[in-house]
Amino acid sequence: MNTAQILTYAQIGLSLLLIAAILLQQRGTGLSSTFGGGSLEYSTKRGAEKIIFWTTIVLAVLFLGISVARVFFA
Repeated sequence: MNTAQILTYAQIGLSLLLIAAILLQQRGTGLSSTFGGGSLEYSTKRGAEKIIFWTTIVLAVLFLGISVARVFFA
């Protein structure tokens, strides 16, 4: 297995993890905001929500890094 194949499999794995992390995030507004029912309150992320948020950022940066690395090893 060469480096390009390893990076390809790593990118596929990271993409699946990134999709899962994005889907796990809590949404602040629902369909009611479309019709003017959204609230404008500020809330901080705490607990698991904060961990998922930062995990999503780390996964996105890793995905970008592997995508750029694939250009050099492909």
